[in-house]
Amino acid sequence: MYSIDESFIGMHGTVSELTAIGHEIRAEVLRCTGIPVRVGIAPSKTQAKLASRGAKADLSLGGVCHLGAYSPDWLERILAGTKTTDLWGIAGRTGKRLAAMSIFTAKDLRNADAKWIRKKFSVVMERTVLELRGIPCIPLEEQPPHKDQLIFSRSFSRAVSTREGMQQVFSIYAQRASTRLREKGLVAGIVSAWASTSRFREREFHTAHVAVGMSTETDGPIGISKAAFAVLPKIRPGSEYVRAGVVLTGLQTKTNVTPLALFESEYEGRRIGETLDAITQKLGPRAIGIGRGGLQGAPVWTMKREMLSRRATTHWDEMCEAKA
Repeated sequence: MYSIDESFIGMHGTVSELTAIGHEIRAEVLRCTGIPVRVGIAPSKTQAKLASRGAKADLSLGGVCHLGAYSPDWLERILAGTKTTDLWGIAGRTGKRLAAMSIFTAKDLRNADAKWIRKKFSVVMERTVLELRGIPCIPLEEQPPHKDQLIFSRSFSRAVSTREGMQQVFSIYAQRASTRLREKGLVAGIVSAWASTSRFREREFHTAHVAVGMSTETDGPIGISKAAFAVLPKIRPGSEYVRAGVVLTGLQTKTNVTPLALFESEYEGRRIGETLDAITQKLGPRAIGIGRGGLQGAPVWTMKREMLSRRATTHWDEMCEAKA
C-alpha cells in the first residue's frame, strides 16, 4: 500500500496474462467499492506510474496499460511526449532545475548520466533515471514501515482556561492516541503532552509541555493518560488554551516487546484498551472513556465540524443519495 488510493503489487507473467489480471483487479475493485481505478503495469514503479497515466489518457485501453505491449519505437515516443513534471516524484521546482540543464522530457531524463544526476540532485533522482530504463530500484514494501511518532492534536472551538478542562482534553486525546497505537500494533516508550494559547490574542503567549518516559512500552489508555496528566501542573489557570496534543514516540512493534513483570503496569494484561475499542466501535466514540474523558456528550471545546464533507465511502449514514 503506497497511499490511501494507490498501491503497488508484484506480479509475474506474460504481457497478455498480466493485462488480463489488471482487468480482473479493476473489475473487482469496481464491484466492491463502485470506484473506477486505473492499472499500470511495467518493470519498475516509475514506469508503472507512467503506464497508469497512459491508461487514463487512452480510453481504448479500458483502464489497463502494460508498457510491454508497445514496441521500442512507441516507448520512445511516449517518453519523449511526457514532461519531467508529469513523472512520479518530480514537482515544479525540480522540473525547472532540470529544464535549465536541457532536460525537458522523460526521455531526456532517462538518457542523462545517472551519476551526474545524483551529484546534481540526490540518490532519489538517480533511482528515477534507472527506473525509467526499466531497472527496479524502489522495492515493494509488504509491510509499511511504522512511523517514528504518533500525534493526536486539535484546535479548540472554544478556549479552555482551567486545569479540570485540560484534564478532560488530555483524557480524550490520550485515549484516541492509544487506540491508534493498537490499530497499528505498536507500543510507545515516551509520552509527550502540550497545550498552547493563541499567538494572536492580546494576552501573553504560553505553552505548557512535558515528556514522560514510560517504565515499559505500552499501548494502554490508562498509562498514557497518566503520563499526559504530568503537564497539568504547568497549566496556568485563567490562560486561554486553544490547542493541545499528545505525542507518542519510542514506537516499537508490540510483538517485539516482552516487558519484565516487575516493571509492568498494574493495568497491563487486563485488555482495558481492547475492551474500550470494542465498546466504542459498537456504540460510538463517546460511549465510554477514561476519567473525565468518559463524560457523555461532546465537550464545549470540541472542534467545529459543521462544514465537514460527507464521508460517503466509509460511513453508512453518510452515503450519497440519488433520487429519480
